[in-house]
Amino acid sequence: MSAPGTDRMTRLLALVPYLEARPDGVLLADAARDFGVTEAQVQKDLELLWVCGLPGHGPGDLIDLSFEGDRVRVTDTAGLARPLRLATDEAVALVVALRALLELPGLAETDAVSRALVKVSAAAGEPVDLAGAVTVSIDARAQTLAVVRRALETGRALHLHYYVPSRDERTERTVDPMRLLLVEGHWYLEAWCRRVEGTRLFRLDRVDDLTVLDEPAAPPEQAQPRDLDDGLYQPGEDQPLVRLRLDRSARWVADYYPVEESVPVDDPPGGLSVAVRTADPAWARRLVASLGGAARVEDPPELAQEIAEAARAALARYAD
Repeated sequence: MSAPGTDRMTRLLALVPYLEARPDGVLLADAARDFGVTEAQVQKDLELLWVCGLPGHGPGDLIDLSFEGDRVRVTDTAGLARPLRLATDEAVALVVALRALLELPGLAETDAVSRALVKVSAAAGEPVDLAGAVTVSIDARAQTLAVVRRALETGRALHLHYYVPSRDERTERTVDPMRLLLVEGHWYLEAWCRRVEGTRLFRLDRVDDLTVLDEPAAPPEQAQPRDLDDGLYQPGEDQPLVRLRLDRSARWVADYYPVEESVPVDDPPGGLSVAVRTADPAWARRLVASLGGAARVEDPPELAQEIAEAARAALARYAD
């Protein structure tokens, strides 16, 4: 998984010179479009920038912004007005990626990618010649992306085989595509799944045997796009609650997964009691087992019993 914090840091460093280049201000909607995020995310980024700046953190040290309705402009850059510049290896990698992207079948934004390639090549200068020595082959994931794009453009349903890692299961289903999403470095298809009668996100690198059907895609009225401002994994309130007691070494679970409660405990020393919702008990079983004794299930008791029995069975197989 890519680190979302790294993506945000890059965006924050680019936001100030972006605003500085637009002295009359810019609409939040335009900034969101240019950075490929939602308006809500841009608003959160600006609120963070407001408390960033030079050491001292007093008047005149911090970045200052001015809001007029839904338009924002920067009034004090605190020295962050210089745009980010690509290193040689970064420029070459970007040119190689853009050239590979142009070779994708069914690419809808060919003109935009071509313009970006020309601009980056011109800005990089001679080092970009190194990109010519690099050969990139389009793998199965790129082919899957192209097929999904074609289904969305033509308004057709899809038949696919999908691997569900939480259950270690390969499923077959027909879906009505709704949109493509790039989240944390992975492409996702958001679609209405006819098998479960609900909106689902399908990670494209887990899709096999993808086929565009002759029938039109017809998501029902209740098929609504998911709001991803609070992250990719958003458990519903109707999902069962699992309580875990974590050792100090497993406290990262509370940062990695969306927990509803997090309470420090003395037993074990430096431990943490957390509550997380999940519709898949198998996920909780694997998580606890993978932590090698650094996590215990407090509730529900039947889940704790299942994990204990599975652990004893595994040990018995080693004894045999």
